[in-house]
Parts: sequence; C-alpha cells; structure tokens
Amino acid sequence: MFWETTLVAAALAAVAEGAQPGAPAPVAAPMRDLEWGQVNFLHTTDIHGWLGGHLQEALYSADWGDYISFTEHMRQKANEQGVDLLVIDTGDRIEGNGLYDGSDPKGKYSYDIFREQSVDAVCTGNHELYQIDSVAREHNITVPNFKKSYIASNLDYIEPQTGDQIPQAQRYIKLKTKNQGLNVVALGFLFNFDRNANNSVVQPVEETLKEEWFKNAIREKPDLFLVIGHVGLRMKEFDLIFSAIRDQNWYTPIAFFGGHAHVRDAKKYDDKAFAIASGRYLETIGWMSVDGIKKSKDEVSAEASVSFKRRYIDNNLFGLHYHTGLNETTFPTEHGRNVSKMIMEGRKALDLDNAFGCAPQDLWMSRAEYPSNASIFTWLEEQVMPDAVVNKERADKPRLAILNTGAIRFDIFKGAFTKDSTYLISPFESKFNYIPDVPYAVASKVLHMLNNRGQVFGGSGLDTRYMTIPEQMAPRPSLFEEPVTAADEPQLRIFGGSGDQQIPLSSSSGDDKGTGKEPELVGGYTTKDDLGTDGDDAVHSPIRFFAVPNCVQSEAAFPEDGDPDTVDLVFIDYVQPWIIPALKFSGGDYSTNDVRVYLNSTLTDVIAGWVKEHWGDGDC
Repeated sequence: MFWETTLVAAALAAVAEGAQPGAPAPVAAPMRDLEWGQVNFLHTTDIHGWLGGHLQEALYSADWGDYISFTEHMRQKANEQGVDLLVIDTGDRIEGNGLYDGSDPKGKYSYDIFREQSVDAVCTGNHELYQIDSVAREHNITVPNFKKSYIASNLDYIEPQTGDQIPQAQRYIKLKTKNQGLNVVALGFLFNFDRNANNSVVQPVEETLKEEWFKNAIREKPDLFLVIGHVGLRMKEFDLIFSAIRDQNWYTPIAFFGGHAHVRDAKKYDDKAFAIASGRYLETIGWMSVDGIKKSKDEVSAEASVSFKRRYIDNNLFGLHYHTGLNETTFPTEHGRNVSKMIMEGRKALDLDNAFGCAPQDLWMSRAEYPSNASIFTWLEEQVMPDAVVNKERADKPRLAILNTGAIRFDIFKGAFTKDSTYLISPFESKFNYIPDVPYAVASKVLHMLNNRGQVFGGSGLDTRYMTIPEQMAPRPSLFEEPVTAADEPQLRIFGGSGDQQIPLSSSSGDDKGTGKEPELVGGYTTKDDLGTDGDDAVHSPIRFFAVPNCVQSEAAFPEDGDPDTVDLVFIDYVQPWIIPALKFSGGDYSTNDVRVYLNSTLTDVIAGWVKEHWGDGDC
C-alpha cells in the first residue's frame, strides 16, 4: 500500500456548515487517521483571536465551540482506551481578529470564550506583551483563568502598585495523568523577546537555565518532560532547553510544543525527544502521541523504544466528525454549542459583519508574487499608502513611506470587506512617524538596508527578520530559501509545503464509501517535516507561496522630472529601531531626537478609510 498510515477516502456526503452563521461548509478530502499512544496531545498556537474560525475559508471554518466539542469527545475516547489526553496552548492568543481587537477594552469577549476550553498547559506569546494594557490583562485575566496550568518559566510581571517584579505564573508544574498515572514535569517558555512593554520582563533562556529552580526541576525523575513554549522549532531556545534536560536525564522522553513561526512543523531532537508546532489562526489543531513511556520506578535505558506520532488537523467539521466517528447530529456537545453561541453574540455586539466596501479581487500576502497586481503589498505600495498616508500640513512635500510586511497579517478575499476584515489584515496600534527633509540620496538607500539582512545591523542586536511575516522569521531550512533583498527577484517558497510535488492518491488506498471515484484534492497544506510528508490529516494539492521582502516603500508627491533634493522619510513606528542605523549607514546623521509624528492614525484606520473611499460603492 502506498500510504505509510491508513488512508481512507472520505465520504462525499453533505456535511453541516460551521457553527458560525455564514461559515462555509467544509470540503470533503481523503483523510489520514490519528495514531494514539500512551499520552496524546491536542495543541493550538498563534490563534490571534480567530475563535470564530475562518468565515471565508472552508478548510478552517470550525470555531472554538467546535474545538471544545472535539476535545470533549477525544477525552472520552482516551478514557475508553485507558490512555491519556492533554490539551496545550502556546501563546499569541490576541491581536489579529475583530473579536479581540474590535472591543473596548480589547478582549472583552475573547478572554471569556477562550477560558471555556479545559487546557492542561498554557504559556505566553510575544503578542500578549507588546502593550502595557495587554500585559496587565494577561496577568489579571488569563493567568487566574488557568491558575493550575499557566506556566511562565522565563517571564515576570511588574506590579503597578508596588513596582515589584514577580513571576507571571508558576515556573513549572508537576502533574499526574488521569488514566496511566504517569508523572509529568512541564515547563513553559517564551523565546528571547526584547520588544515587550515595561511592565513585563523576559529573561533570556540562557539565563533561566542557570536558575536554581530550573536545575531542581530537571533533577526530578518524571516519566515524561513536557516543554511548551512560544518558540519556533528551528530557533535556538528549544535546542538549549533540550540540551540542559538531556544532560541531566539521558533517557527520559521529552515532548516539545512550539509556535511563533505560524507554520506546521515537527522536529526530532533525538530518539526520545520530539517537537511539534501547529500553524496559526486556528487553521490547525496539532496532534502528538507518545508511546513506549516507562514508569520512573522502572529502569530506563538507551535501548528503551519511545515513539512519537503527529498529525496536523484541518480545523473544519468534516475532519472533526471523521476523527471522532460522529456526525452533525451527534458531534456538537452542549458546552460546545454554548461557546459557539457566545462567539456569535460577541461578533454581533461588535458588528463585525458590517460591510463597508467590496474588494474587487483577491489580494495575497504570499500566495502571489511580489510585486504583482495580486499582491497585497503591491496594492498597499502603489494605491493605499500614496493616497492615505498623508500629513495634510506636508502633503506637498515629496515623501518615501516605508511599511514592514509583518504589519500585514492576512489576505483580502474578493467580496464583502467588513469591520472584521480590517482587524484580520492589520490589528496593530502602530502609527506613522517621520524625519523631515532628509536628503534623497540618503533616504533612497534605506529600503535596501532594511531588506539586506545582517550586513548593516549585525553588531546592533537588531534582527531584520522581525520586520517580515512570521512564516519567514524562523524558517525550516528544508523548505525556505534565504530572504530576498530589494534588488533581488522574489524566490519561490513553500510555507508548510513540499515544493511543487503533489502527493498522489493510490488506487489501493481504500474506497470512498460507495461514490465510485476519489474526491478531487483541494489546495492546502502539504507539510514536510522531520518525520516526512504524511503529517497533514487531510490530503491536499499543494499551494505555492512566494517570498516577500522585509519592507516595502511608496513614493508620493515626487516631481514629474528627476528626483527631489529632499524627502520626508515616513515609516510605521514599529520599524524605527532599524531606520536610524540604516540612515547612519547611508550617510545621514540622525537620531531619535529627529523623529516626529507624521500621522496619528493606525494602519488599520488607514486601510479602512481607503476602502470606504475607493471600494465603498462596490456591488457584492
């Protein structure tokens, strides 16, 4: 048989629509089964507020209530088999969806919705830490909501009343699994993040490993170490943690759960240590199973065989029904239905479906080449920024406006452009600064500096990768080429894919339950990781993704002939730490004292205003 694991051709019978009104019905696909072990995990990461699911994409149209129903059924299946199931989340739960960003205060609805899931281990992402208010909400709401399962191994909080620096939560936890009685020591980390608000402190992982509490934790003799973290699997932090644990415990199995990079990925550290990352935006529910675990009272040796299995589950009802063996009638639990209702009511209260424009075409972050008419960055560069990023008092001054590609978080789909769309595309509070009257000969070199990694900023501690989209920040070497520079042609990349290779369907892979033909494959993730190419639960045809630069730039109010002598150098405030050294390297003697506010509107406001003016009369 072609498939290494069982492949069942999925039924093409009609399936119910997603729980949210207007969500598209999922599309049938050939399915790979989940493989169970002694300890099994469900994992989410980088949800970024998408608790209502994807209302424009059938592959990911299930919502948080559906995930709760799924988890409850999977816990029951674990109980019936006498094995264990743990639920994990590894941060970046906020910023990126109107359900979080559209309320005042932010998260008015989403914190209560997220807490309805029973999570066994949870940690912080960097997005929880950018703003003073979001740090406080995380500490005062999410930490108490998950008091027994929240882990903050290298994160502290500054109490506003006293100024005292205290742990955000417990440094590590010890738990015993329900059915197997296995002892687990769990740690929770954040990568070495340094853009956090001043009411939080992120200790570098290297320093945390020297702490006495950490040394004591890894001297424990559990049956399994569990390391969760908002860390890309190919970043150095997990390597450091793995080495520290393995130096103390030669043979104890270690299960890692990462995130941050927004990709599906799995990494093998050794025969008894394995990691998984589970994508982004509630597109993916990660599955890991571990078998061959020996009780700590038993002697564990190098020969002890431990196996890890993984699946990346597309978050739609077709797959969730398939993996539970249920249907549209038997799948939803009362709890799940209630949470879906909470989401619906929150979206309605925030008027997120209110359409104020009609997009005439799809605009892609990375599914179209840059530059091209189908690229969202070309659209911003050529249409939105010249027209809408304008200081009226300096509108006649020639200007170069720079935007980092990481400021954009999602695609635009042809059709209704809603209040929710603005937050999906750019949810951040960043505004626009500028330096006036910069010699054009100096300003014109800055973009190249920002897009030419390493040479300019190598000694400054600034990593230019933090300006681009997350999928390019911490790439998997087997799938990603080097980032482009301003002078280069875009290079093909496959995010969560395996090049242009399509996984064929085998005629011996099973029937399709009476339809007489195999379903046509739908474009989606075709993941290649350290275990191979069979990780995705649904079999897809591959989608091509293209590189984008760190930043793009627009010109406005230039003379008809020739270049201006000076320009206003305008930039979104997030990139200011890179702008100043780039100017100095280009021959400009500037500092932060020269920076002024150009526009008080956020990029979210800028895009919404442009859409209302230019797409507001569209007929959807």
